[in-house]
Amino acid sequence: MTEAVKKWLFDVQTSIEAIESYLGESRDFNEYRRNQMLRRAVEREFEIIGEAINRIRKSNEGPEIRNASKIVVLRNQIIHAYDNISDEIIWGIIDKYLPALSEEIKILLGAPLS
Repeated sequence: MTEAVKKWLFDVQTSIEAIESYLGESRDFNEYRRNQMLRRAVEREFEIIGEAINRIRKSNEGPEIRNASKIVVLRNQIIHAYDNISDEIIWGIIDKYLPALSEEIKILLGAPLS
């Protein structure tokens, strides 16, 4: 794995940790929905995740990442169709898919699992 790919994987991990930090322990959907700054911060981190994964895919030197194409599609939707982003969909991704992505990235980086 190249240094560039490692850096992009690290960027993904950092953005996942940032999302978890922004949401805190309570992870309250109603608070997320009410707080525009929180929503935009989370969406920005998803943009970074999607861009980093897109770069990994294009490099042809990186590992296979589950749901990579869906992650890139989400990034594109947030950037290009920002007015059609559903809070419920973003929340569902946070709840259902972000933990699995986090574990996958930790394995790829050789980090200890939580």
